[in-house]
Amino acid sequence: MTLFSAFRRDIERAPSAGWKRFTRWLRHQMPTGLYARSLLIIILPMVLLQAVVAFVFMERHWQLVTQRLSMAVTRDIAAIIDLIETYPQDDDYAEITRIARERLELIISVEQGTTLPPPRSKPFFNILDEILSEEIVRQIRRPFWIDTVGESKVVEIRILLDNKILRVYARRNQAYASNTHIFLLWMVGASLVLILISILFLRGQIRPILALAQAAESFGKGQRMPENFAPRGADEVRRAGLAFILMRERIERQIEQRTAMLTGVSHDLRTILTRFKLQLALAGDKPELQGMGKDVEDMQTMLEGYLSFARGDAEEDVGKLRLSDLIDRLSLEAELHERAFSSEIDGDDEIMVRPNAFTRLVGNVVSNALRYAKTVHVEARHRAKWLTVTVDDDGPGIPENVREDVFKPFFRLDEARNLDASGTGLGLAIALDIARSHGGNVTLSDSPLGGLRVTIRVPV
Repeated sequence: MTLFSAFRRDIERAPSAGWKRFTRWLRHQMPTGLYARSLLIIILPMVLLQAVVAFVFMERHWQLVTQRLSMAVTRDIAAIIDLIETYPQDDDYAEITRIARERLELIISVEQGTTLPPPRSKPFFNILDEILSEEIVRQIRRPFWIDTVGESKVVEIRILLDNKILRVYARRNQAYASNTHIFLLWMVGASLVLILISILFLRGQIRPILALAQAAESFGKGQRMPENFAPRGADEVRRAGLAFILMRERIERQIEQRTAMLTGVSHDLRTILTRFKLQLALAGDKPELQGMGKDVEDMQTMLEGYLSFARGDAEEDVGKLRLSDLIDRLSLEAELHERAFSSEIDGDDEIMVRPNAFTRLVGNVVSNALRYAKTVHVEARHRAKWLTVTVDDDGPGIPENVREDVFKPFFRLDEARNLDASGTGLGLAIALDIARSHGGNVTLSDSPLGGLRVTIRVPV
């Protein structure tokens, strides 16, 4: 009983799993853009509606009209056969031929002592051949041969009588609804016009959304927003654009206020520190003042580091930076520290970032690695949308439970990294701040070299 229940459960799950695979495949095949999806929303129902209408038309109207026309032609032929067999005629059947031509619009001839040709191959799709054959079988009930294949405007029908063949030539439109293509052309033409109008309308509606997305993306990367950006389009899009502009203005105003405040604070603090240095210099080189001088230098270093962190190079414009030039600078720094340094660049060498800020971002990470490791490897991968810079070292690393804390300003570890008399605990905090101002992030993990891996990922 248990095995049967498990088997039944697997059978019930199979359709669900297949449906999930199908929906997953369909989701991957569908376009991701709003414009393409909007067009699909409009075009697919229209195509389905036309397919249903065309099917119903072909199945009902076209077939019904063709059947009635073929029935009428077959009835006329049956009447001609009755006349031939019932009333005496001339040898050439001239009177019957005249009546058929003038009254029934059929051209007939009676041939003596002949047989029917071999059956022709049936066309793949020919509703006239099928319906006309059925009507001849139903009404006349005699051996026959028909030719409806091709683009000819005439249909040939041969009926086997007792000792002769009746040949009938009828216009195709007498037995077949030949003007059906006009309906299809009008339907397809009207649909194309509607699709064209929909495309033009959608472009006008989606263009403001794309402009808003581009402005938000530029602002998220720390770039200047397009100068011609203005809320346009539908009311909802206008409200979203206006909200974005107000948000950007609040953020920029807050940054400006913070920078202005820090500029004033730095001016005041630097003035006091300068007085301290002057007083210490006037006091002379006394052993009891050496500790105070060291404290003043540490305070100066911490102040400069904090101001750099708070400023974050936010006012720098986006420009071109060559990864090879940046790697060369890092290699020279590694030589000065007498450390083993290797690098690898995969992709385009030129990137669009804020050059000084990005150089400082990578420089802080690599400098931190050079301070505590003997071997450092830098790898830069430039793809279509993202730039990933990975810095691996063989140093002591950072414990996993404090990897989030090291990005906090002035946070120091009790041992291993960041335990340095000249350090301020702002290196990784500044790096994260610059990466996020570019719309990216900095993450920490274990390195294959045994130390720490720092991954910098920013959009380009």
